[in-house]
Amino acid sequence: MFDDFYGLQARPFQLTPDPAFYFESLTHRKALSYLGYGLAQGEGFVVITGEVGAGKSTLVAYLMATIDPAQMTVANVVTSALDGDEIVHVVAQAFGLQVAGHDKASALGAIEAFLHEEARAGRRCLLVVDEAQNLSVSALEELRMLSNFQLGSQPLLQTLLLGQPEFRETLLQSEQLEQLRQRVIATHHLAAMQPDEVQAYIEHRLTCAGWKGRPGFDPAVFAEIYKISGGIPRRINQIVNRLLLLGAVDQRTRIDGAMVGQVLDELEDDGAASLVSPPHDIGNEPVVLADVAQPVEGRRL
Repeated sequence: MFDDFYGLQARPFQLTPDPAFYFESLTHRKALSYLGYGLAQGEGFVVITGEVGAGKSTLVAYLMATIDPAQMTVANVVTSALDGDEIVHVVAQAFGLQVAGHDKASALGAIEAFLHEEARAGRRCLLVVDEAQNLSVSALEELRMLSNFQLGSQPLLQTLLLGQPEFRETLLQSEQLEQLRQRVIATHHLAAMQPDEVQAYIEHRLTCAGWKGRPGFDPAVFAEIYKISGGIPRRINQIVNRLLLLGAVDQRTRIDGAMVGQVLDELEDDGAASLVSPPHDIGNEPVVLADVAQPVEGRRL
């Protein structure tokens, strides 16, 4: 509705990841550097963590769009609570393999044969595992075992693990994952955007959708959105979506602070306020919200 009213050619604040709208904030730039370094090594594990909605999937989608399928075969897995046997079958399916029977040995054999075929054809293989915090320790150990497959001295599989902050803690603290930790070659925690990046983020996504300056935004709106959202991209998207919808309904060509307050009231009434704010009450002092998801430098584990 609002896209027609404002003359937009796409939905600029959709919640599903779209690499066409990728915005390189400081934390995303760092994450992309670590990803690039890790993938260049061609082995082991690369770990990216971040709050829900921080942009992990969008970052990876942007990176995947730059990969030549003639050089690399990529399989994507979004995990639920899987054990060791289950993850092996899920990985086989992600690479498009048909496994006769349901035993783990058959699945492992199919994966190894496939990885050998890809290597002989000159292609590397990358496994992207999203929501890695849902995996059991046994499933993570099976992923480590898959990283042992080699053709001569050439590793056959590299794995990118994406997870929420608790996955980072599990990986760092679990005594059972020491061998996996030793295989991690790069890691980065995707933090919230900085206050001065919110305006650029919103305007970037609008511009990607054909924005010509309509609607305009009062400068104070961006500070309010940061205070509410804590700088998390998906929360920002939800707020701005509601603002644009309200603006279209009320035939407004400029978004102001009063409209932000009205949107917050509506979200409270709908019971959806928690979707756009960190786990603090709306109305807390800005410093509290700004402390959500402080940057953590990427480093080797």
